[in-house]
Amino acid sequence: MWIRLAIGAVIALFSVFQYFTSSSVNPVTGEKQRIRMTPQQEVAMGQQQGPLMAKEFGGLHADPQARQLVQAVGARLVNNSIAKKSGYPFSFNLLADARTVNAFALPGGPIFITAALLSRLKTEGQLAGVLGHEIGHVVGRHSAEQMSKSSLISGMANAAILTGIDPTGGAVASGVAQMKQLSYGRADETESDEIGVELMVQAGYDPRALIEVMKVLAAASGGAGRQPEFMSSHPNPLGRAEHIATVIKKKFPNGIPPGLKP
Repeated sequence: MWIRLAIGAVIALFSVFQYFTSSSVNPVTGEKQRIRMTPQQEVAMGQQQGPLMAKEFGGLHADPQARQLVQAVGARLVNNSIAKKSGYPFSFNLLADARTVNAFALPGGPIFITAALLSRLKTEGQLAGVLGHEIGHVVGRHSAEQMSKSSLISGMANAAILTGIDPTGGAVASGVAQMKQLSYGRADETESDEIGVELMVQAGYDPRALIEVMKVLAAASGGAGRQPEFMSSHPNPLGRAEHIATVIKKKFPNGIPPGLKP
């Protein structure tokens, strides 16, 4: 029994030590983050996973003009904003999937949007809102941050099981870990929305287009309240729309500057 307690304590202490001694300051957000991966490792992971993820959504879209539109808007966002400071080799990809309304980013720069989501967008600004949000995940280093947190929680859960603190064989520890991950996910989504607003304005897009994107997502999900928000890793789209509106109002108390592309 004492041996198990000692081993469990070592595992827990090692997990905590690894987590709290691995930190860096994000050059874009200025935030101090607990991350073990280097940007180079993120890039390598994203490049490795990119083709596999594309295959899951039917590969790249066959229309070269549609692909070029996504690439051009993405490049405009990066080249005219703080995202360029990150140094990540961004790529913007249109997927063939015409049924799944989705967009996502991989570590290190690969960004994807499905044809199903693109077809629901009405303006270039709305596309910029989607891509700006995903760029926010990359420059925010959310995937790397999540992996570090997952490693810490996993180590603590294993220590609890070994020492008998969790007599359910890991059920309680696993449940706590899942709820922790959900809250982290919501925070990441909120930060990415805020970064997306900043990127859009810097690149000359009207940030209110991102509010319209949230309405599109709400409609695609069947309405505002399909599942309780606190049990979702993504905040409710209409709740996000309200937060985005607040961010925009705070940034532009005298109104949106003229000349921004809708």
